[in-house]
Amino acid sequence: MLLAQLTDACGGPGHEEQVRNLLRPEVTPLADEIRTDAMGNLIAVRKGPKGNPHVMLAAHMDEVCLMVTSIEKNGMLRFRPVGGIDPRVLVAKSVAVGSKQIAGVIGAKPIHQQQASERERPMPVDQLYIDLGCTSRDDAGRLVNIGDYAYFTTKYEQLNGQLSKGKAFDDRAGCSMLLDLLRRDHNVAISAAFTVQEEVGLRGAATAAYDIQPDLAVALEATAAADTPGAPDHKHATTLGGGPCLTFMDRSVIPNPKLVRRLQTLAQQHGIPFQMRRNTAGGTDAGSISLSRTGVPSAVLALPCRYIHSPVSLLSRADYHHAVELMSAFLHSLAESEVDSL
Repeated sequence: MLLAQLTDACGGPGHEEQVRNLLRPEVTPLADEIRTDAMGNLIAVRKGPKGNPHVMLAAHMDEVCLMVTSIEKNGMLRFRPVGGIDPRVLVAKSVAVGSKQIAGVIGAKPIHQQQASERERPMPVDQLYIDLGCTSRDDAGRLVNIGDYAYFTTKYEQLNGQLSKGKAFDDRAGCSMLLDLLRRDHNVAISAAFTVQEEVGLRGAATAAYDIQPDLAVALEATAAADTPGAPDHKHATTLGGGPCLTFMDRSVIPNPKLVRRLQTLAQQHGIPFQMRRNTAGGTDAGSISLSRTGVPSAVLALPCRYIHSPVSLLSRADYHHAVELMSAFLHSLAESEVDSL
């Protein structure tokens, strides 16, 4: 299953080659043109009839991770998060560090040595370290380097026949959806952009959109689901099993209202469950794409994902299926459409 391979792969911002190498052989027979740009974006072009809209579909290959910032005299590694990670989820997690994937554990001062005041608040990142089992700086330095990334080691697994567990569904699930869409014929020009460095500023999407010059774009994403005990319904943002979600606003973009309405209407016509994302936090590649050149009408279609930006997250396979079906219906609806009517 490609989704399992993709989410198990390691690819922090600027180091997406492992993910790109998994995608390239899958994408190549499905595209008329394929290229990797200077940033590292993998772009696959499917040509369509002249006069039909040219659609950019984007999904980012990078994931949140940790970066080694120094090596202590005793061989412990200091680090900082790359992308938004809550420090409360880090203590005692296993990680794989550097290109050699050296095994390590995130450690902290034992609880019985903490002051009472320390136990009342989350342990800050500057009080955490990665333990490789080394005893000196030279010992650790032979295994890893400052600037190396450390990745969570959660492996893909299915839960209860309905959910999938993995470390990097944000946004390997979007990459997998994009590949599934390329396997179908939609009679419309598609530029599929598997982008880089989304987690550190939507960087790859900016250059990819400038290169592609699409008529419109949709970012395929994973987004937070807070449908957990203790969270009131109106703060769930999204709900697992409720269908893919559409965004009306986030910190990076206000999606094009016509595109959002078109997706809503198509979902209703085809009996595809969907939900509106009830939160405006975070950002997506649509933010950079929408600002490219003279502007690109853009939308976001996302999968609800519990425990996003943590060592393990959950998604609904039904939501995944419905997201692919909705985007496929959207692409079919564009055939023979006039760009100005969108």
